[in-house]
Amino acid sequence: MGMSSLKLLKYVLFFFNFLFWVCGCCILGFGIHLLVQNTYGILFRNLPFLTLGNVLVIVGSIIMVVAFLGCMGSIKENKCLLMSFFVLLLLILLAEVTLAILLFVYEKKINTLVAEGLNDSIQHYHSDNSTRMAWDFIQSQLQCCGVNGSSDWISGPPSSCPSGADVQGCYKKGQAWFHSNFLYIGIVTICVCVIQVLGMSFALTLNCQIDKTSQALGL
Repeated sequence: MGMSSLKLLKYVLFFFNFLFWVCGCCILGFGIHLLVQNTYGILFRNLPFLTLGNVLVIVGSIIMVVAFLGCMGSIKENKCLLMSFFVLLLLILLAEVTLAILLFVYEKKINTLVAEGLNDSIQHYHSDNSTRMAWDFIQSQLQCCGVNGSSDWISGPPSSCPSGADVQGCYKKGQAWFHSNFLYIGIVTICVCVIQVLGMSFALTLNCQIDKTSQALGL
């Protein structure tokens, strides 16, 4: 690989990381908008920080930081930034693999905790505005009612519950949605992992090529 290959590699890495940085900005902006508007509220009262807005803000911030390191490291040919970019991508990849393994191993326990959390939050529907907004959104979007059915609402189902005797609970409806979209979720997850591995490979290749170019120029 000569100087032309080095330039091509660094501009390719810069371009992809710039796109990721723009995506991170969009995700962060949308997350901040949700936090300001407080549109969806909280569904699990024992995990009040686990809201869609918070998750998007965290994910968007991480993407922006990692992409910024990749952009600056590639365009400046800075080995320190490139290795920081590589290490962060590696840590994120390891965290994703660990999370996937934990979800698979403790699937039944997680399902039980989710059901318990939903049953607890439904008791605060009339006393907490954030919880009410979350339940209204879930029930209207998934066309479900309560955790296991409309009977969960002791004082009667709210207006966000669809009418009909065969309305399913949101817990089963959520599980059905996840299983029906499992293939697409898997494809997206694999694509993200492949992109991360490619980014790590490009960073290492560019880092090695910088060393070779420096030695060839006697620097």
